[in-house]
Amino acid sequence: MAAVLYYDVILKPMVTEKSMEGMGEKKYTFLVHPEANKTQIKEAVENMFEGVKVAKVNTQNKEGKLRRRGLKSGRTAKTKKAIVQLTPDSKEIEIFAGL
Repeated sequence: MAAVLYYDVILKPMVTEKSMEGMGEKKYTFLVHPEANKTQIKEAVENMFEGVKVAKVNTQNKEGKLRRRGLKSGRTAKTKKAIVQLTPDSKEIEIFAGL
């Protein structure tokens, strides 16, 4: 990933039932760039949100689903999900505050 800035790493937050349960333990789930590594994700979260310190980052790669239209077949885009664990003394992330 050459010359990718921190705001290009995090694409959007994931809002699901399972990710909402993790917010009590200061675990937040984001959809990230497929080529981003854990250190880039950590730096991006700490730069985007003031007063947030990341303890660890877990990532999952999802391959695209196989789709068919007539005789043609192809795959949807692959995605990457990051689960970010914050330190106990860090602030909450504001975008999840009203949910």
